Amino acid sequence: MRRPPGDTGRVSERNVLGGELEPCGSDPVTGFHRDGCCRTGPEDVGSHTICAVVTAEFLAHQRRIGNDLSTPVPQYAFPGLMPGDRWCVTAVNWLRAHADGAAAYVVLASTHERALDVVPLAALREHAVDVPADPGALGD
Repeated sequence: MRRPPGDTGRVSERNVLGGELEPCGSDPVTGFHRDGCCRTGPEDVGSHTICAVVTAEFLAHQRRIGNDLSTPVPQYAFPGLMPGDRWCVTAVNWLRAHADGAAAYVVLASTHERALDVVPLAALREHAVDVPADPGALGD
């Protein structure tokens, strides 16, 4: 199908592996835009680009550095996170946790390529994990 002049179509966003960015999490709904993806843009000054599977250690670290991700904040429809939740975290805070030995796991296919502006791919790969969309299937 031929597009009208000037129509470039929707350009898909890429992940750190060079593929199309996959969804990160929907329970709770994550992403700067609260669309389940770690999409970013100029308004996302924190670069919420890393799809993390949070751990108790990571959540405790974030609380210590002033980024409490565990406590619900109802006025922002934020439920608070629990270990095992997927969440789009900021590249700077993830890198700080990595340097402090408390990095969360990373879903590379759901981590936006812009994370590489801050975090080396090698660091992300050290913590890469494949998590099925339905972790309950692991018990089957």
